[in-house]
Amino acid sequence: MEQYFDFFVRSYQVIFVRYLIAASLFFLIFYVIFGKRWTYKKIQAKFPQNRDYIREVSYSAFTVVIFALFAVVIFRSPLTPYSQIYRDFSAMPIWYYVLCFPIMFILHDTYFYWMHRMLHHPKIFKYAHLVHHKSTNPSPWAAYSFHPIEAVFETAIIVIFAFALPLHISAFGFFFLFQIFYNVYGHCGYEIYPKNFHKHWFGKWINTSVHHNLHHKHFDNSYGLYFTFWDRIMGTMAPQYDESFEDVKGRKKELA
Repeated sequence: MEQYFDFFVRSYQVIFVRYLIAASLFFLIFYVIFGKRWTYKKIQAKFPQNRDYIREVSYSAFTVVIFALFAVVIFRSPLTPYSQIYRDFSAMPIWYYVLCFPIMFILHDTYFYWMHRMLHHPKIFKYAHLVHHKSTNPSPWAAYSFHPIEAVFETAIIVIFAFALPLHISAFGFFFLFQIFYNVYGHCGYEIYPKNFHKHWFGKWINTSVHHNLHHKHFDNSYGLYFTFWDRIMGTMAPQYDESFEDVKGRKKELA
């Protein structure tokens, strides 16, 4: 039992520190160092209040408890031998190791889109997803601000990865390191992609901070995580997305 607890503590520390580093980096740059200078660049002009930051960090801290518990189940429990996780690089060709990342992104994005839409069902929303949507004007700290029920659904993707795909143990680390930084970017309240990115043949399929900010503001569209593919084919793109992206990237300091 002690080994499980030790692994839980280590997992909690790693996941929470990654969250703190990613959120702190974006918060320091956009809200502290350049906060006043870049106010005109903010997607929603107002800044969250201190109580919003406290709520987001508090829920995020508990969300990491759920994530760490899942890590114990996947990597240090009697179920672990039944997973497809491998630790010897020679077990699979290197081309597969590289290929697994786009597969993980597509699988995670698909899972997230439909799970996310399910959480918006009227009979589920107030019990599982309302906590996250209290951040109608999200900050970087909102990345993991979930109700425990939603936290379970959010981290269930790791179960799918572990049992559906042969994955090297390091692939989990690299993938979820990228995931937290992209998640924080999506909630940071600023758009870092360049002007007209939303119209580029590649950029139009990429989820942006403007795209996700519109979801927090309006609740009923823009459900994607990494891509806009499912939103586009399912008709759930925010109708004002292009206009909003152009507005944010077209602002001039002297006109703000």
